Formats: sequence, C-alpha cells, structure tokens
Amino acid sequence: MPSPQPRAAARICRGCWDQMHMPIPIRGPLAVPFQAFGITRSKMNPNICTICERAFTFVKKQRRISAMASILFADMRGYTYLSERLDAATLGEIVSTFQDECARAIWDHDGIVNKQMGDGLMAIFNFPIRNERHAAAAIGAAIEVQRRCGAALERIASQGVGSHGKGIGVGVGVHTGQVEIGEFSTFRSDFTAIGGTVNLTARLEAQAAPGEILVSADAAAEAPDLVAAALVRDLSLKGIDQPVRAHVLTTH
Repeated sequence: MPSPQPRAAARICRGCWDQMHMPIPIRGPLAVPFQAFGITRSKMNPNICTICERAFTFVKKQRRISAMASILFADMRGYTYLSERLDAATLGEIVSTFQDECARAIWDHDGIVNKQMGDGLMAIFNFPIRNERHAAAAIGAAIEVQRRCGAALERIASQGVGSHGKGIGVGVGVHTGQVEIGEFSTFRSDFTAIGGTVNLTARLEAQAAPGEILVSADAAAEAPDLVAAALVRDLSLKGIDQPVRAHVLTTH
C-alpha cells in the first residue's frame, strides 16, 4: 500500500513556522541541504519536520509546556478475533491499512500521529501546527477515520477475512482540554502529551463500540455543529469518580 500523503503538501515546516516563525524547507530544492543534516519530514505529519519531532526543547526553549489541545485515540475492535484466525503476514497488512487510513484522516485535519501502538494510536491537534478550531479538526478527523477504515474493512470482509458480525471495526474517543506537552524521558527526545485530558480520551475510546466516536462534552462545546445530531450517553469511566457525558457519533 502506498505511504499516506497529506491533502495539502506544505513547502516549509508548518510546526517550525507556527512555533518559531522559522521557515525550514521540507520540499523542493531548498530542502536538500537540510536533508543532508538529517532534517527531513516527520513521520508524525509530513507537513512538519524532524526538528519539531525530536528537538522540542530547542523549539520551545523549555522541556515542557502547558497548552490547550484536542486528543484523539483510535483502536481496532476485533483484533484478538482476527489474530486467532489469520497468519501474521495477513494480520500485519490489516494493521498497516488501519494505521495508514487513520494517518491520512489525521493529517488531512492538521493533526499529528503522536503514538502508534500496534492496533491503536494517539493523535494531537493544535501542536505543533496551530489550529484555533482544533476540537472541530479532531472530530472531523475522527469522522474521516471511521469512513476510511469502514471502507477498508468492507474490502477486507469481501475477501473473506474477518466478519463485521464479530465486532470488527474501529472505536474512537475525542476530548479537548489542558495538556502537558514536552519531553518526559531522558532517553528519548520525541515529545508527547500527558495529563488528565489524555487519560480521559483513552477511557472514552475504550468505551466506544465498533463504528462509534465518543466525543466529550468539552470537545462538543467547541464544535456544536458537528455533534448536533449525536445521541448523548453518560458513562462510568475507570479511574474517574463522576459520570462523564459523551456525544455519540456513528458511521452507520
């Protein structure tokens, strides 16, 4: 399968520009000298560069910052069912398809794929690419994740691999709030986000059925037009004392 490509290919790193107003070429002839020094497009999003990805302290002049962001978690449902019935190569192709389709959707909405965890992933919106409507971007990406992955799973099912009747699909959680972004390891320089916002998003995703997107009340309040027709569900989430209200978007 070809590598995912973003909808609009930037010629300079959008992260470096948004964070430092520094024009770092990532495409075209001007990018060649930078590539010689290892400055290339990031795997988190091809519209940012490896300076954003690996040199957070250089970019922000500190190891960590507090920022508003929207977080998206997505995870394959039915992975265990498939892993018990498919050979490793076939299963690997399915996971690659899932990761690639999710990445395309996230990049199309200016998010970054911050972590890939086998059959799951975490995305950040509003850093390092700034987006005032980051909640809407995250919800839009979630909708596109379900559309893209749903079509891919239909193709897989038509080839006799798996069954939607066995709960195979994708569950997604989206939440907006304050996060700590930065480097949290002395051994790795890649940045990530941590905090209650990230934890709650992961809990929402864990409760999402195949084909569902669970959007927190905070994210929904920032993009009411995208959740106007959504059902509302009160959830008891692990580690959270009070019930959490979620807006439920489905792709059916």
